[in-house]
Amino acid sequence: MSDRRRTVEAGYDVLAPSFGEWGARVVGDPWERFLEELAARLPADARVLDLGCGNGKKTARLADRFDVTGVDVSERQLALARIEAPNATLIHADFMELVAPAGTFDAVTALYSMVHVPREEHPALLDRIRRWLTPGGLFLASLSHIGGPDRFEEWLGVEMFFSGFDAETNSRLIRDAGFDVLLEEVVWMHEPEGDTAFFWVLARNPE
Repeated sequence: MSDRRRTVEAGYDVLAPSFGEWGARVVGDPWERFLEELAARLPADARVLDLGCGNGKKTARLADRFDVTGVDVSERQLALARIEAPNATLIHADFMELVAPAGTFDAVTALYSMVHVPREEHPALLDRIRRWLTPGGLFLASLSHIGGPDRFEEWLGVEMFFSGFDAETNSRLIRDAGFDVLLEEVVWMHEPEGDTAFFWVLARNPE
């Protein structure tokens, strides 16, 4: 097991009891708006893969309407997700090691999760995500907007791993992976610790 996975798994296991309450205190988080944008574009029988589903709060919004599979590295977060999103199929795994046949999903979401993946691995992950999608399938992600190299730092009282690119680079990498970008937006919000922003993108796998 890599140091990165061990750190992310242990950190979110510790945060599991309090992370939902912390998230509820974030002001201006646009995830509901973007999930609704995604859902409005999906067929009624859509199959959705949620990479880094956490406690299931966001997953539940889609699992009530679609066939959703959530993947998370933290078993304690998944225990909460099983309660929050009982209709979803939940898998305890590092999504960087996930294997799925080509064309399995109509949509893939990665909300605040790719920031825990080494940025040098983002292009390969984007390639895999596009292969997992059906022709015309959709990819929704919230990515870093400033970026920074691989690093371990204290976050919410636990050690955590972060990595990422700036918004312009993220946009280019998504296009380089073969996606058509439908929407992209840097959105600021206020976390209890201060203001922060993420680069949101909705992209389509060409038919």
